[in-house]
Amino acid sequence: MEATYVNDMFSPQPSISNMEYLIVNSLRLLFALVGLAGNSVVLWLLSFHIRRNTFHTYILNLAGADFLFLCFQIIYSLGRFTFFSIPDFCISLWTFAYLSSLSILSAISTERCLSVLFPIWYHCRRPKRMSAVMCALLWALSLLLSILEGKYCDFLFQNYNHDLCQEFDFLTAAWLIFLFVLLSWTSLALLLRLQCGSQRMQLTRMYLTIGLTVLVFLLFGLPWGIHWFLVIWLQIEFNVFFDYASVLVLLSCVNSCTNPFIYFFVGSYRKQRQQRRPTFKLILQRALQDDLEEDQGEGSHPQETLEMSGRSEMS
Repeated sequence: MEATYVNDMFSPQPSISNMEYLIVNSLRLLFALVGLAGNSVVLWLLSFHIRRNTFHTYILNLAGADFLFLCFQIIYSLGRFTFFSIPDFCISLWTFAYLSSLSILSAISTERCLSVLFPIWYHCRRPKRMSAVMCALLWALSLLLSILEGKYCDFLFQNYNHDLCQEFDFLTAAWLIFLFVLLSWTSLALLLRLQCGSQRMQLTRMYLTIGLTVLVFLLFGLPWGIHWFLVIWLQIEFNVFFDYASVLVLLSCVNSCTNPFIYFFVGSYRKQRQQRRPTFKLILQRALQDDLEEDQGEGSHPQETLEMSGRSEMS
């Protein structure tokens, strides 16, 4: 049964010592708790304290996907500490959160790429509420793939079907590959347009935030997706994949907890030293800003320019 196969993959392997596994699992729990707190702050601020535009809507949904993913990581880590058997449905929950996070990140990169390559169409023809509708569709698609794979691969409902399981594994793997290619292509196109175009565009905080978020995913989040593709879909059972499975899970956990710190880093950087310490709300607003405000005086407040830049993209 595939559910048993995956649970074995999540469990510590004989080649990994108990001490090594304890260290990795402790780090995973620590990163998950820190990331859960950071994403909670982002969700709270974007939901109730900051007027949202297109980009804010995507960041809100990305934080929600990372929050869900980290919840699974905490359940998984606590289960390993207490030797509690992880319910099979948690694997479907993990798949749902991972697919949602990658889907929303790809949508962010694609939308910013379109706004740079086709600015007239983007500002004049772009449908209103497009970001909200797109996020809803991506959540629904990720949920559908997770439920179908879970149903026929014995993660849910105890209804294993080998042929259908392979088909939905193939669909999930194909969707992962498509998202990765889309994310890579749009990020590269955006980078080339910013740095190599005939009229070089100014690097705003928003572009820096997107670039760092994509880079962190490629370094920490993508390896587990490749691992899942090779071990589950292609059924490659080399011991090396099992040896490093727990480390790859840790890296994916680092990916989900890093985004709030990227926002803090980008939003906190100032060329001019400020007398007053900025609030988390102001830091997040700066990190998601799409205009240049570095040369403004110390007493200026970027919220007004933020809202002006967001009115044309309200979703």
